[in-house]
Amino acid sequence: MVPQDLRFAETHEWAKIEGEECTIGITAFAVEQLTDVVFVDLKPKVGDSVKVGGSIGEIESVKAVSDIYAPVDGIVTAVNKDLAVDPSLVSAEPYGKGWLLKVKVAAGAGSNLKSPDEYDRQIATQGH
Repeated sequence: MVPQDLRFAETHEWAKIEGEECTIGITAFAVEQLTDVVFVDLKPKVGDSVKVGGSIGEIESVKAVSDIYAPVDGIVTAVNKDLAVDPSLVSAEPYGKGWLLKVKVAAGAGSNLKSPDEYDRQIATQGH
């Protein structure tokens, strides 16, 4: 089961929207597919704009390098600098200390994203 207070992109990013602030990360399902995360390269800096579907960085595991995409439009307010020192936080706590970015969003942000139930159905069809 995925956390019920999040919304999900088809590309396995999550968004936790609280008022105008949205925290972004990748899902536990994505982490399981990647296996051990060894490097996270986040492109945006505080003050940069991100657009739905735009690349916000890459995540590297022992298996592959994968792009990470913005699930919402917004202005970056924080980047998780802890990941540069300890990228395994993404594996250990994908919905907690392994968050990637925080962005300021407009009202109605995230309406394009899947509910937890819709995302559970998606990953069920992808071999989980």
